[in-house]
Formats: sequence, C-alpha cells, structure tokens
Amino acid sequence: MSDILAIVEQADNDAQLVDEIARSHPDRVTVLVENGSDGFSDAEPVRDRALRERLMRLRATIEARTGAVITGLVGSRDQLRGWRFDRVVTAGGAPSFG
Repeated sequence: MSDILAIVEQADNDAQLVDEIARSHPDRVTVLVENGSDGFSDAEPVRDRALRERLMRLRATIEARTGAVITGLVGSRDQLRGWRFDRVVTAGGAPSFG
C-alpha cells in the first residue's frame, strides 16, 4: 500500500503534479493546498469557487490516471500531524519521502 501526500502549488503546474503522482503508483493520495485559505470561505467567493473547481478537476484527474483513492483535501500541514506518507510530491521538485 502506497500513501502519497501531493502538495498543490500554482495552477499551471497541475498536469506536472499529476505526472509526478502517477510515477509513484499510489494507492491513496492526500492533497495539501497551502494557500492561506481553506477554499471554502465567504470572504472571497470568486477565488474560492475557482479553487474548489480546480480541486474537483485535479481530484478526478488523479483518480482516473492512477486508480488511487483520494483520502482527503487539507489546507494546512497542521492537519496532518501524526500522519505518515511513503512519498511527498510537488509539481516542481523531486519527490521526497515522509
């Protein structure tokens, strides 16, 4: 069983992120979006709606391409305390192990 933490960064890197995830052949993926917002606030509804739509597309693409289950979407590393991942991937860098 392979657990991956995928860190979402710039929107123009989503395809590269999915490529990195697919190379890891995960069974489960947790997606971390560290952007200062949980993506579901009332303060910036247009930006938050765009983020929700982006995450829905990203989730569907990851599931279709890898067959992995998305175990969660989180907005902060604090939410992941105590969690262990076999690999941490980002679009811009080499995968690391967690």
